[in-house]
Parts: sequence; C-alpha cells; structure tokens
Amino acid sequence: MLLWLLVRVVVARCVSRRSYRSDLSDAQWALIEPVFTQWRAGHTGPGTAARIHDLREIVNAILYVNRTGIPWAYLPHDFPPYKTVYDYYAKRETDGTTQQVHDLLREPPTAHAAAPPDRRQQWWTRRA
Repeated sequence: MLLWLLVRVVVARCVSRRSYRSDLSDAQWALIEPVFTQWRAGHTGPGTAARIHDLREIVNAILYVNRTGIPWAYLPHDFPPYKTVYDYYAKRETDGTTQQVHDLLREPPTAHAAAPPDRRQQWWTRRA
C-alpha cells in the first residue's frame, strides 16, 4: 500500500498537466507559497493523512472552481480529488488564510509601491 502511494506521488510530480488560464503564475506562487507551507506545517501530526498532493495544484484547483463556477464534483481529472480540494478550501476559508492570500496578491509589488502614485496610474492612460 505504501509503495503504491509513493509511486503515485512520484508519477504525479513527473507528469505535468496542461495549464489552465486560472493557474497561478510562478511569481504569484512564489509570493503566497510561504503562507501555505506554514499552514500545512501547522496541520500535521497524529490523525492527519499523509500529504500526497502538491499544494500548488490544490490552490490551482480552487482557483479553477472559483473562475469557472463549476460544482466541486466536476473538477477535471488532472487536479487532485475534489473532496481533498474542497477540504483545503473550507479549512483555509474558516481560519483566515484565504483573506491573507488575497491581501498578498492584491498588494502592489514593492517596486511599484515606491513610485509616486501618479506614475503608477499613468501607464494605462498614455495611449495617444
């Protein structure tokens, strides 16, 4: 049983899936990954299942459901199981992790935050 589980994890990590428009970019993932790894580290111990799914894939699956509006059970097969994805979503929603991630993704990058406000707003108005 354990060998089958390890094989499944290795194969899942080696086989890449086609990306969806709702997937996180590498820059976005680098920004929020510490929040999720810290959350996962705090939820380990006796009574918790072995971690076999990639955190980024779980977050991408949550974003896919959010973007498309599909029911959880209709999540495509190349994502982790929908019950696992929903469990992660529900737990993070209730403890405030989701809000923390939203705030991180909404904050302007530090390079833009240092620029005067008028320069940040001019990039899209200068089309003449």
